[in-house]
Parts: sequence; C-alpha cells; structure tokens
Amino acid sequence: SKHHIGAGIAVAVVLLLAILLLSVQIQNVTVTGSDRYSAKQVEELLFTGRWGKNSAHAYFSDKFRPHIQIPFVEDYKLVFHGPTKVEIIVYEKDIVGYVTDMSSYMYFDKDGIIVESTNDKLPGIPMISGLRFGQIVLHKPLPVEDARIFDEILNLTQVLEMYDIKAERIHFNSQREATLTVGELQVELGSNVQMNGKISELRDILNTYSALDGTLYLDTYDETNSNPSYRFEQDD
Repeated sequence: SKHHIGAGIAVAVVLLLAILLLSVQIQNVTVTGSDRYSAKQVEELLFTGRWGKNSAHAYFSDKFRPHIQIPFVEDYKLVFHGPTKVEIIVYEKDIVGYVTDMSSYMYFDKDGIIVESTNDKLPGIPMISGLRFGQIVLHKPLPVEDARIFDEILNLTQVLEMYDIKAERIHFNSQREATLTVGELQVELGSNVQMNGKISELRDILNTYSALDGTLYLDTYDETNSNPSYRFEQDD
C-alpha cells in the first residue's frame, strides 16, 4: 500500500541521514585562547575514543554532556564552521601566582582562590613567598592574615607583564614589602607605592645592563626625582 511505501521511504531517509551523520568526520581544528596547552594537546584531550572526531558525536557531546575537566582550564566551547571544521575556544583560569605546600604547587587566582594543585611547575607563573597562611583547601581562598595582599600581587604581576619582565619569585616581608627575583638579580621594591614607576625603572636598568648578579635597591624610587641613582650590591 501507499502508506507502507511512504513509511518505508521515511525510514530509509532517516537511516540515510544517520549514516551520513555518522560518516562525517572533523577534518580541520583550530584552537584559540590556550597558552598553557598546544593546539594538538587540546585536540587530543577533547577528541578521544573511536567516535571522538565524528562531527555529530562531538556536537552533541559539547551541547549535552559534562565538559572534560582540564587542569588550568575554566571551560571551553566548540564552534562549528561547517560539518568538518571546528574551532575550540578555551577559557583559561586566571592564575597570578603559586605557593608551595609540602611537595605541591598551589596555584591561585587574582582573588587568592586556590584553583589548582599539582606537582608540575608552570612556566611564567611567579612563586609568591613570605605569606603566612593556614591550611590550604582547593577552590577556597588562601587563608592569609590580610586578604588585601592579593590586590598588591595582582597589581605587581600586571605591571611586570606590561613591561615584559619575567620574575621567578615575589617575596613579601612582614611589612608587606616586595622583593623580586629576576634571573640572578634580587630587586628590593619596598612598599607598593609608585609600583608602576619602579618597574619602569627596572625595565630600563635590565635593558642597559645584562646578566646582573646581586641586589638592586629600588625602594628609594621617587617619581619627583628626574635624575635618580640606585644602590646595587654585587654578589661575591
């Protein structure tokens, strides 16, 4: 009968569509927003298993299944630019520094919240030392005596980034005065006052003198002094 023929055609069409959907593979992958992982690493983390690169499977997994947990990544989304071309947009966690606890590196964000604990040391993230804190709990604020220190850390790390200075360590003494470790150089910054000017001076000094080994005292910086000089003690 015509009814059966129509139903048969409908089933055939659905099957054909299903076969087409299951046969379409992602061919072209681009990754944006990821500094910590290479594009290849992100691709391998997200497209796993036999159906990993099937376009329909990837689309429905992204929309309806829990996203894969990736260290230092807040979330990600897949944007399809056609059935075989996908862009992965990565939203990384905002990390400003780390403290050490036993053998672990505890990374925290601008609000002092511990976002990751790992035995791996990330490049480009400074160690923050000298802080006194209680027991550390993942995804909770680092329990320090005065939470205002995190504003100072954020400001200092942003200024260092602006001047493209890579500090391995930022140490705070009991008066919350900062000392930077930049390669073999120790830089005494004093209080957080006029920090932009101090780091600007440091950039000029690093550009003028290469491979400094010793202690540079920028705690005497005064923005009103147009011809400043700074004490430098060379290590023996």
